[in-house]
Amino acid sequence: QEYFRGCSAELGSGGGGGGGGGLRCLGLPAPLDVEMVLLHVKRGDESQFLLETTGSTSIEDLTLAVTRIYNGRLKVQRVCAEMEMLAEHGILLPPNMQGLTDEQIEELKLKDEWAEKCIPSGGSVFKKDETGRRNGHAPNEKMKQVLKATIDEAKALISKKQVQANVCVNMDMVKDALDQLHGAVMIVYPMGLPPYDPIRMEFEDKECLSGTHAALEVIEEPEAQLWWAAKELKRTNHLSDYVGKNEKTKIIVKIQKKGQGAPAREPVISNEEHKQMMLYYYKRQEELKKLEENDDDSCLDSEWADSRALKRHFHGVKDIKWRPR
Repeated sequence: QEYFRGCSAELGSGGGGGGGGGLRCLGLPAPLDVEMVLLHVKRGDESQFLLETTGSTSIEDLTLAVTRIYNGRLKVQRVCAEMEMLAEHGILLPPNMQGLTDEQIEELKLKDEWAEKCIPSGGSVFKKDETGRRNGHAPNEKMKQVLKATIDEAKALISKKQVQANVCVNMDMVKDALDQLHGAVMIVYPMGLPPYDPIRMEFEDKECLSGTHAALEVIEEPEAQLWWAAKELKRTNHLSDYVGKNEKTKIIVKIQKKGQGAPAREPVISNEEHKQMMLYYYKRQEELKKLEENDDDSCLDSEWADSRALKRHFHGVKDIKWRPR
């Protein structure tokens, strides 16, 4: 307990006397003698990430931690998407120039004042953005690879494949991914990005998602709900009120917004198990068909299959016919 007393934990601070709280969620190692509850967090039927905590964790703290990690992963994905476009076509044009043709910009006498300030390291390579969102002055190949390599590392850090690898994701990992992306942008653009660029706005937590599809994916902390086994996990309770005192357990938790009702139950068997079963029964059916084909008794009417042929041969009655001629 002394180990955790000085730690600023988002989990485990409320209620419960169990050591460890929920610090594993935030990247802090728990003592070896503390067993952890493993949460498989899903949104609908889609796996998101694994999270470790303790049964003594309050549902209030758990819901906040899950929501922050969930939204943090979405933030990393948004930044990565914009940085891919940054590597290909340079910085974002001012809002009043986006979507306009070169002729329209010249006719309206508009000028991109940030193009001269935000020059990538090592110079730029012109690559026109067909969507009209970016100015086309992309970083050179070397700087482009710096951005792309960092994007791949950040995506891998918070990837859904971490669930299959049995790797837990915590808020520290999300922050690390964002720090890596921020560092790469500062290397390529040491003078920074325009204040209206969505990458800069994401880093400064000033992003505006209203009217976008991304806004539908984000779940605000007060609106978040956790469900397990078709039961809503009430924020006034503790995790142990639902899963018992056994810390060494794994449950599937679904996150969603309030007012959406209970999420669909988990299928009895997974899609992969269903595929394996269908494959097995198909192979079994084919084997039975072959057995039926090989079970033909018509051969028993053949002369060589007559068990009394030898006896008739020695008695000389082999070709006797009883019908009158």
